[in-house]
Amino acid sequence: MTEKRLTIRPCRSDETHQILGIVNAAAQAYRGHIPDDRWHDPYMSSSELAEELAAGVAFTGCEVDGVLVGVMGIQPVRDVDLIRHAYVQPSMQGHGVGGVLLEHLKAAAARRLLVGTWAAAEWAIRFYERHGFQLSPPKATRELLKAYWNIPERQLETSVVLEGPSPASGA
Repeated sequence: MTEKRLTIRPCRSDETHQILGIVNAAAQAYRGHIPDDRWHDPYMSSSELAEELAAGVAFTGCEVDGVLVGVMGIQPVRDVDLIRHAYVQPSMQGHGVGGVLLEHLKAAAARRLLVGTWAAAEWAIRFYERHGFQLSPPKATRELLKAYWNIPERQLETSVVLEGPSPASGA
C-alpha cells in the first residue's frame, strides 16, 4: 500500500457541494440510532449548510491525495468554541482522518472547546473521549446545550456534550 498524502486546510466557499456530500454520506450512520423524528434525508440540506456558515461555522478539511475526505467545523459562541459537523467520508473512516482534524482544531484552540452529539452515537462519544474530551454530567449537559446551541427541545433530550481538554495556551 502506498503512503497517502494528507493535507489539513480551511475549506473554501466553492466547496459546499463536497462538504454536503461528506456530511450526508457519513450521517447515514445515525439512521436507526437517533430518534426517527430527528432523522431526515438528506441529513443536511444546502440551505442548512448556508445557515451554519452564516452563523459563523468555519470548516476545516482534510484532503487525501488532493481529494477532500473529511470536514470539521468550529463555531465561536460567546466564551467557547463549538466543534460542529465533524464527518469523514465512510470509505476513509478508521484511517485517522477525523483524529487529525480534531487534533488540528484542538491545537489552534485558545478557548474552551465543547462538542455536542447524539447520546445514541456511542461511536462518536468514544472518538471524542479517545482525544481527551470528557462527557458532561446530565444537568450540566442540558445547561450547556441551552446556553450554546440553538436546537429543539427533542434534540436537547437526546444529546450529550463533551468538553475538550484545556487549551494549550492555559486559558
